[in-house]
Amino acid sequence: MTSVVISGSGLWKPAETVTNEELVQAYNAYAQKYNAIHAQEISNGTVVEKPLSSAAFIEKASGIKQRYTYCKAGILDVDRMRPLLPERGEDELSHQAEMAVNAAKMAMSAARKKPADIDMVVVSCAYTQRAYPAIAIEVQQALGIEGFAFDMLVACSAATFALHRAYDAVAAGSAQCVLVINPELTTPQINFTDRDGHFIFGDVSTAVIVESSQTCTSSVSFEVLGTQAVTRYSNNIRSNFGYLSYADDSDPYATDKLFHQNGRKVFKEVCPLAADHLQGQVEKIGLSVPDVKRWWLHQANINMNDFIVRRLLGREPKLREAPIVLDEFANTASAGSIIAFHLYHEDLIAGDVGVICSFGAGYSIGSLIVRKR
Repeated sequence: MTSVVISGSGLWKPAETVTNEELVQAYNAYAQKYNAIHAQEISNGTVVEKPLSSAAFIEKASGIKQRYTYCKAGILDVDRMRPLLPERGEDELSHQAEMAVNAAKMAMSAARKKPADIDMVVVSCAYTQRAYPAIAIEVQQALGIEGFAFDMLVACSAATFALHRAYDAVAAGSAQCVLVINPELTTPQINFTDRDGHFIFGDVSTAVIVESSQTCTSSVSFEVLGTQAVTRYSNNIRSNFGYLSYADDSDPYATDKLFHQNGRKVFKEVCPLAADHLQGQVEKIGLSVPDVKRWWLHQANINMNDFIVRRLLGREPKLREAPIVLDEFANTASAGSIIAFHLYHEDLIAGDVGVICSFGAGYSIGSLIVRKR
């Protein structure tokens, strides 16, 4: 079988950030205004009072201190509470494609690849800004890549599930070099009027090159030793936004159409599932947990990551064993594990083993075991 490697990665960050303090100031102003307007209904028990928040609460609950945002305008406007994103014409590069192209160029440079070297493009993320044509085909056109392209949506596991498809394609010979991109434009799907969810996500774009070891010319590469995925249906993380709102006469922007979750159930159910998944995968290829030098995990919540790694290792992890990027980036949906990999891999030496893993709505878990060459 063809030896498959990750030969380059890219990370593009928007220029603007929103700190916890900024977010809380706007949310609390909104909540106080809402509670004043609905004071009578709150008193009667027909409307639930909106609780106030604090930057300390956010950091303790999640590990997040700030997040990058593709469009900051509107998010902190008490009378809007959502990004004010200008619509682009159909003859212009879409917002998400622009994010994808920026990260793709970085990954291609790291892998020393030209457009002519790539024959498959996958854009895989939690949300795409339209149904068709595929964002991936738009990106393919913008980069001047031949071959084929398609989109994938697997919520927060989208990046690793796409890497699985890239690995399979190269191993089978149906593609020679695959560009996987995760343009996570998540802030338009956030309910910024919800105390328990308004702080969770940030915008970012990541990209990875997957190719045969025989064509790899990168100075740094990782051989893929194995892939593994699992899905279990759950309603505990959900977004109901979709075209059926037009037919069922529901409000297309109602709160249930935005991101919402039962955080406690997610923590209780996903953490042990992810830990068991990872231990089983490592042992399946003849290794043990202590053989793994680096755990590049999904960045949803610092408490989830701590639980999973402690369960795997049986102790507190050292700083770089399971890198955390939540403080700077927040939850970036599927891109989180790729950000961790991109920022924390250069210190590894030949032969070191690491695991890239993401998990999220579905439930879904996808992981790859890699070894530095």
